Amino acid sequence: MSGGRPGYFDLQVNGYAGIDFNADGLSPEGMHAACERLVADGVDAILATIITDQVDVMCRRLSTTVRLREQDPLAQRVIAGLHIEGPFINETDGYRGAHPADAIIPAGMEAMARLLEAAGGLTRIVTLAPERDAGLKVTRMLADQGILVSAGHTNANLGELEGAIEAGLGMFTHLGNGCAPWMPRHDNIIQRALSLAGRLWLCFIADGAHIPLFALRNYLRIAGVEHTIVVTDAIAAAGLGPGRYTLSRRTVDVGEDLVVRSGQEGILAGSAVTMKRSEENLLVHVGLTREEAVTLTSTNPRAAVRD
Repeated sequence: MSGGRPGYFDLQVNGYAGIDFNADGLSPEGMHAACERLVADGVDAILATIITDQVDVMCRRLSTTVRLREQDPLAQRVIAGLHIEGPFINETDGYRGAHPADAIIPAGMEAMARLLEAAGGLTRIVTLAPERDAGLKVTRMLADQGILVSAGHTNANLGELEGAIEAGLGMFTHLGNGCAPWMPRHDNIIQRALSLAGRLWLCFIADGAHIPLFALRNYLRIAGVEHTIVVTDAIAAAGLGPGRYTLSRRTVDVGEDLVVRSGQEGILAGSAVTMKRSEENLLVHVGLTREEAVTLTSTNPRAAVRD
C-alpha cells in the first residue's frame, strides 16, 4: 500500500535497477536489490519475465530465478510468479521485435513442458503467437493447467485469434508493440485485438514511446478500463536513467527521453519506465481518474492472474 492506494502489480518485468533477470550471472544479491528497489518504487508484486532464447538457455534462467527466489523471503513476496515470453512467437521482422530470430521456434508440447518444469510451478503467463501453435495444442495445455495464455509478437488473423480464445487464450501482451511499423490501414493486429476487447485482457505500455499517449487514450476508450492492464515491460535500465545496458543477448541504449532502443535500426527493446511514471502518464496525459489508473496498474493485473 502506497499513499493510501494498493501497490502496483506489474505483469511484465525483464529486470530492474541494473539487474537483468535474463542474465546468466543473476545473483542472490542482484535479485534482492531489484526487489528492494521495486518495493521502494511502490510495486507490491511482479511477474519476472524470461524472454526468447534457446530453450536450454531459457530453462536455465527460469530455474535460476526459481532457486534464487526460494532463498529470499523478499523475493518470494515480490516475485509472484513467472511470465514466459517466447520462444513460440512470429519470427517475421517487426513482429518478433527485439527477440533473437535464431531462437524463435514453433510451439511444441515437449519444449513447453520443459519450460514449465524449469519454472517450478511458478508460471502464471505464457506469451505466444497463436499462428505458431499448430492445432492450438500448447494453448489448450496451458489453459488446462490454469496458466494465462497471452497472444503477443503475433500477426494472427481474426479467425486465428477467435479460435485461440476458444482454446483458452485470455490476454494480449503489450498491444501496439511487437508488430510491424507499417501495416494495412484497417485489417491489422491492433484492430483485430481491439475488436476482441471484451474477450481478452489487453495490456499496454504507458511510457509514451511504445504507444503515443494520445493513441493509448483512443485504445482505452475502445477497450474500456475494465478490460485493460498497464505493464512496464521493464528491463534492467528501469529506474536508472539514460545509459547503455544489457538485456539478454542485446546491448541497448536509453536516451534522455528514457526510450530503450537496440541496434542501428533503433528497435524498441523493453522500457525503462517505472510504474509510478506510467501512472503519472495515465493521469496527466491520458486523462484517467486516480481510480481508473489504480484499476489498470493494480486491480486488473491481480484479477487477470487470480492473485
